[in-house]
Amino acid sequence: MLKQPETLQALYKALISLETEEDCQKFLEDLCTIPELHSLSQRWSVAQLLHEGKTFNEIMQEVGASSATISRVNRCLLYGSGGYREMLQKQSK
Repeated sequence: MLKQPETLQALYKALISLETEEDCQKFLEDLCTIPELHSLSQRWSVAQLLHEGKTFNEIMQEVGASSATISRVNRCLLYGSGGYREMLQKQSK
């Protein structure tokens, strides 16, 4: 894993210190723009649907994501650092 800039490390620490869903919501609403939040939530939905075995076309219909977004998320699921996979496993417990 690449060494992260201090500012990014500080963001990671802030995120892991959030204790409740409400804390997370308030922090992300202040940190991100509405389009950024939409993009993040859309990518997470795409990851969940790919994990469920949905096809690209089904995901495009259901979530409205572009094929480029679906491809990017799929590539991360297959070859990324494992963040999506770990969170999908946690959510399935």
